[in-house]
Amino acid sequence: MNLGKRIWVKVLRTLKVLGPGLITGASDDDPSGIATYSQAGAGFGYATLWTALLTFPLMASIQEMCARIGMVTNEGLTGTIKKYYPRPVLYFVVLLSFPAIVLNIGADIAGMGAVANLLFPKVHAAFFSFLFTVILLFCIVYFPYKKIVGILKYLCIILLVYLVVPFIVSEDWKAILKSSVIPQIHFNKEFINILAAILGTTISPYLFFWQATMEVESQKNKPQRTVMVDKRSIITMQKDVGFGMLFSNVIMFFIILTTGTVLFKNGIHQIDTVEQAAMALKPLAGDLTYLLFALGILGTGFLAIPVLSGSISYMLVETFGWQGGLDKKFHEAKGFYVIIGISLVVGLLINFLGISPIQALVYTAVLYGITAPVMIAMVMHICNNKKIMGEYTNNKWSNVAGAFTLILMSAVAIALIWFQFA
Repeated sequence: MNLGKRIWVKVLRTLKVLGPGLITGASDDDPSGIATYSQAGAGFGYATLWTALLTFPLMASIQEMCARIGMVTNEGLTGTIKKYYPRPVLYFVVLLSFPAIVLNIGADIAGMGAVANLLFPKVHAAFFSFLFTVILLFCIVYFPYKKIVGILKYLCIILLVYLVVPFIVSEDWKAILKSSVIPQIHFNKEFINILAAILGTTISPYLFFWQATMEVESQKNKPQRTVMVDKRSIITMQKDVGFGMLFSNVIMFFIILTTGTVLFKNGIHQIDTVEQAAMALKPLAGDLTYLLFALGILGTGFLAIPVLSGSISYMLVETFGWQGGLDKKFHEAKGFYVIIGISLVVGLLINFLGISPIQALVYTAVLYGITAPVMIAMVMHICNNKKIMGEYTNNKWSNVAGAFTLILMSAVAIALIWFQFA
C-alpha cells in the first residue's frame, strides 16, 4: 500500500471514531467565518495569526462544558435551562441567539451562491443560492441521523484544502512564527472590529446549543449498554471535542496565513465577501489556489448550514416541548423540520431584502460578540451546579479557562461598542 493510500485509510478510520466534536469544530469555519479570516489576513497581514492559538483552548473549554451538559443531563442546552431555571431566562437566551443565527444562515447561503457564480459565471448567483437551499432542506429531511452525521464528517475533509494553499506560494516562515506567538494589538476601530469578528465567529453561541444536543443524539444512537455516562465516556468526549476545536483553529490559521501572504502583501486590504477573497487570489496565486479556496467555501457551507438551522430548531422544540431530532422522520417531528425549513427560507430571503452578505456578516459578528458572554456565563453556571451536573461539575482548570473566555469576550464587546460610538 503506497503512502497516499495509507494516509487516506487512516483519515477515514479517524473520522469513524470521531463524533459531534469534529462536526462542531469544522462547521465553525463556515463561509462567514472564511470571510472574516480572509479580511483579517488581507487587512492586517500576519498580525492576527496569534488569535488562532488563543481561541483553541477557549473554544475547547466552552464546547467541552456544553458537551458534558448534554451527556450528563440527556438534554440539550435549552432543555436544561428550561428544566432548572426560570422561564424568563429561557426566553431571554432564545431571543438573544435567534437573530444572529438566522443572519448567519443568510450570509452563508449568499456566500455559497456567489462563489458558485464565480465558477459558473453564466448562471446567476441567486439561482445557486436557491438550489443549495433546496438541496440542503431535502437532505436534512430525507436522510436519517446516522447518514447526516456521516455526510457531515466527510464534508470536513474538504477543509483540508486550506492546508494546501499556503504551500503553493512562497512564505516567510520566520515572520509567521513570530506573529503566531507574539500578540499584536492595535487600539483602533478597524482592528477591534476584526478582533471582535474573529472571536464572535470562533466562539459562537449556536455551537453551544448544537454541541450539547448532538451529544444527546449520539447517546440515543449508541447500543443500550454504552449509554451510561462514566469517566471513560467523558474522556472520549473530551478527546473528540479537543480534536474538533484544534481542527477548526488550524483551518482558521491557514486561511489568515493565505490571505495575509497573497492579498496583504499585494496591497489588497479590503475583502467584503468570500467571493472577493477567491477572485483576488486568482491573478496573484494562480488558478489552483483560487479553485481550492472556492471549493472549500462551498463544502463548508454544506457543512455549516445544517448545523445552524438544526441549532435553531433544537432550541425551539426544546423550549415549547415539541417532538424533535434528526433521528426522527418528518411525520414524527413535523414542527422540528418545519422550523429548519423556515430558517433556511428566511436566510435565503435576506439576500433579496437589500442586505448585502458583508452587512449580514458584520451584524452576525456583532450579535455573537454581544450574546456570547451571556451564554458563556449561563454555561458556566450550569456546569458548576451540583444539582444539575452531580459529580461532573467543572474542575478548577475548566473554570479558569471559562472565566478568562468570559472576561475576554466581554472586554472585546465593550471595546467594540465604544469604538462604534466614540
